[in-house]
Amino acid sequence: MVPTRKEDLRKMVTQTTIETYEELTPQLIRLIEETKRNDMLSEAQKQDEISLHMLGYVKSCTNEIIVEVLAEILGLEE
Repeated sequence: MVPTRKEDLRKMVTQTTIETYEELTPQLIRLIEETKRNDMLSEAQKQDEISLHMLGYVKSCTNEIIVEVLAEILGLEE
């Protein structure tokens, strides 16, 4: 679908955002759980690692949203 209005584009981006975050959330949860169980890290190090996981998650989601929306608009295939 090629949006013809900003509202259509906004809806497309919102839907893609929801789908992307839902798709990538299990990976983030797995990384956080692994970090919490890592006895070689102090509590402060665990929090630092979790913060890095969160930043990476947001970056990955943002990149995927941009690619997916542009691919749909431009009619690109996998």
